Amino acid sequence: MSVKYTEDHEWIKVDGEIATIGISAYATKQLGDVVFVELPEIGAEMEKGDEAAVVESVKAASEVYAPVSGEVTEVNETLEAAPETVNASPDGDGWFLKLKIKDASELDGLMDETKYKAYCESL
Repeated sequence: MSVKYTEDHEWIKVDGEIATIGISAYATKQLGDVVFVELPEIGAEMEKGDEAAVVESVKAASEVYAPVSGEVTEVNETLEAAPETVNASPDGDGWFLKLKIKDASELDGLMDETKYKAYCESL
């Protein structure tokens, strides 16, 4: 399962035509302790760049953007009761949603882990 990243610090893990989306450890460090997560509705259609979720932390509220276009097939309901899971496991149990990818070519513009780490170091 390959992982790609956006300049807005979302990660996307692709397994066939389903993409799991979350935010990077770098993003959680910038946000601080996550206290609330607003997730989309299952079945919602999203275009690449659309607001997919909202994260509120002790420091700020931030949008999570869809790295690719698709239909929401699942949301991580655990985050509603335990939003701190985003901080504890940003690249694991802290995922936000799953999308059925509409156009796999949209993955081409995303960064691999090496490029993403270099990008973060440049900030």
